[in-house]
This record gives sequence, C-alpha cells and structure tokens, in this order.
Amino acid sequence: MLRLDPGEQRIRTTREFRVWEGGGEYNVARGLRRCFGLRTAIVTALADNDVGWLLEDLLLQGGVDISLVRWVPCDGIGRTVRNGLNFVERGFGVRGARGVSDRGNTAVSQLAPGQINWDHLFGELGVRWLHTGGIFAALSDTTPAVIEEAFSAARRHGTVVSYDLNYRPSLWEATGGIDRAREVNRRLAPQIDVMIGVGEDLAALESSLKGAGPNGYPSGVAAFQATIGRAASEFPSLNAAASTLRTVTSATLNDWSAIAWSRQDGFSEATQRPNLEILDRIGGGDGFASGFIYGLMNGRDLHSAVEYGAAHGALAMSTPGDTSTATLQEVEALMHGAEAGVQR
Repeated sequence: MLRLDPGEQRIRTTREFRVWEGGGEYNVARGLRRCFGLRTAIVTALADNDVGWLLEDLLLQGGVDISLVRWVPCDGIGRTVRNGLNFVERGFGVRGARGVSDRGNTAVSQLAPGQINWDHLFGELGVRWLHTGGIFAALSDTTPAVIEEAFSAARRHGTVVSYDLNYRPSLWEATGGIDRAREVNRRLAPQIDVMIGVGEDLAALESSLKGAGPNGYPSGVAAFQATIGRAASEFPSLNAAASTLRTVTSATLNDWSAIAWSRQDGFSEATQRPNLEILDRIGGGDGFASGFIYGLMNGRDLHSAVEYGAAHGALAMSTPGDTSTATLQEVEALMHGAEAGVQR
C-alpha cells in the first residue's frame, strides 16, 4: 500500500504529504533484504495505473523481488479495483500516532484461492519462509482462504510459516469485529510455525485472559507467557512465538523490549530499553519481526533472535516511514550496547 505522511502536520489540516511504501508483509521482506541481506519477494496485487507504478518504483528501491506481483487492469476511476492508501500521522508528546486506512476494493483484497501457484514457490523455487498476518486476513472475505491455501502448500514442502496477528480493530469493524478476527486466527493457527505479536494482540487470539494487565512491564510478560502456555498446548505445530513489549509514556517516549518463546528453549527476554525516543513508531513491530526471523533463519539461539528483533525494531522507529533504513552493523552494534554518539 501507499502511505501518505503529513510529517509534523495533522492529516485533517495538512496541505502536503510525503509518500512511502508500506504493508505488514512488505516491511518484513524489505527489512530482511536491505538490513539483513536475504533474498526476498512479495506476493501481492496492484492496480495497473500511475499509483500502482509509483508503488512499483518504491518496491524496486526496496530491493524486494516483485516478479510475483499480479497487475490488475484498472477501469480509470477505481470503480472495480484500486490501490490501497494509508494516511498516517506520527504523533508527538501527548498526541498519539493516528492512521486512517483507505483500502476498500483494492487489488490485493481481491486475491482469491487458485490465483497463486504456491507449489511453484515452495516446491520449485525453494522458498524457505512464508510470512503474512492479520492485516491481510482482514481485507476481504477471500483473503483468509488465500492464506489457508498458502499455508497448506508451505507445509507440504517444508516451508516455515510465520504469522503476525496484527489485530487492527478498524479493519475488522464492518465484518464482525473481534469475534470474526478470533475466528479467522483460530482457523489459521494450526498451520503456523512461528507466531508474532501475541502480547499486543491477545484479544484477537482468545476470548479472555484473566489476570492480564496493560501491555508492558511486567504485565506484558505475564500475558505473553499465559497465552503461549495455552497456545503451545492447543496448537502442536507452533514452535516459536515472539512479541514486542511496549509501555507508552508519550507518543515520542516508550519503554521498549521484547519476549520470545520456543519449544526447545522456553522463554527469553530482550534487553529493556526504557525511555526509548521515537520518531515514527509505525513499522517498529515489522522491524522486530524481520530481525527475529533473521535470527531464526540463521540458526541463532532464541535469545539472539529476540535481541536482533528488538534492536532492529528500535532502529526502525528512529527514522520516518514504515520501513527500516538500518544496517546489520548498526543492529549488532546496538545489541552490544552502542550509544548514539557521532560516528566519524
């Protein structure tokens, strides 16, 4: 999708926007490509018009393979198909970040089972890891079925499946709200190897969680541990899970950390970064996901993987836009305690 960013202004009063590309799956793929040096591709659909071509240009700059993009003919005014827009203001101090989605009738929301040759991706091309999440699942009645089809093919070929719950109330509001989100996520959960975002999206996974306080320290840890304890028992295929831990002091000052679990290693927490200064919080969770996935794909232990995720997520929030501009060297330096002094 295309993000329109009013910078320091409000969406409702600005006279100009800066554009970025974004999206839950794309942000992770771009982070794995640009920061961590892995070959990645995006499976999506775009309307074949100037906005779609702008997105193509931005995707090419991100280094992500776009050969799997489906181009859908446009009728000229977006009556039948269009490209998704996301208006996002960053927030400052007591004013929180705000997003306004404009994603109805988009090309990607119209994806349906049978349109993507998943066996070619996983069986012939040898894709090692598939990542998607709850935002794509929320876009239409057909997208959950597309995810199920992809997950089934991935499991046939031994491809690892990760899923970020990414519960967004506004996206589910018109189609059944949290009950519908919970129904979809529970339908998908038996085929998920790595689940991300549990601590922040508990309500989208289960109906209640007794004793869970506001997300943060220590209640976010307790909530994650309680949820994973139940999920690990109910879903035998689940091998690992991870979540950011965030306590919001203001829009520009957060306590930041992360927690992860695996069947082999149990629980592990990342370094706590209290009073982390935030320039643009959008994409921090995707930055975390790409760092965590990188750690697991490269055979690092669970603690190293969650540290990669937390450090990369922190750096992603230090620059504008949804995507990370960090390097692997910067991530590893932050993991080892580097400070923000001038580098010459």
